[in-house]
Amino acid sequence: MDRRVAIQWMLSAAATFAARDHLAIAADAPVRAKGYGPDPVMAKIYKPGDLWPLTLTEPQRRTAGALCDVIIPADDASSSASSVGVPDFIDEWISSPYPAQAGDRRVILEGLEWFDEEARRRFSKPFADLTHDQQTAICADVASAKVKPEHRKPASFFKRYRDLTAGGYYTTPEGMQGIGYVGNRPTATFEGPPIEALKHVGLA
Repeated sequence: MDRRVAIQWMLSAAATFAARDHLAIAADAPVRAKGYGPDPVMAKIYKPGDLWPLTLTEPQRRTAGALCDVIIPADDASSSASSVGVPDFIDEWISSPYPAQAGDRRVILEGLEWFDEEARRRFSKPFADLTHDQQTAICADVASAKVKPEHRKPASFFKRYRDLTAGGYYTTPEGMQGIGYVGNRPTATFEGPPIEALKHVGLA
């Protein structure tokens, strides 16, 4: 057995032990897809669903998209989260057959269901069909620093969903452009960090 195979076996064993606490990872059914293996083709562009079946139904995707856009709406300088494919990212994330994502699957599915139920209870419509003010009112209740006891579980979901939305958004070209990230680009000269950045860390 060569070193590469031995390492793969050890990682597989570690993943198996980590997965024991996540046997019931789906709200309705377990994920049965295989992973992409240790060597994905990095030069290939994969579309949502190419590597494993996706989870969200069409109503769930509408709720997911609407919630993403409350968290990161479009403005004069940047696109909304849903318009750059963040719901696809979240769907891929919770559908992947890896232990690190297994815990998020139930949290996200149950959280989306709660937002729709809460929207119908308050406004007699699904969350995606509410006005922006109505959507924001529900989000504000679970994002408050003083969350009511009955909102603790949806508040935990909203925090995780907000993190996933930001992570998905700011790894897109549009998101990186929005924060001024230029990445690894060759330049003829390097003038050093801007004075504002040096002042911020006390080095100016």
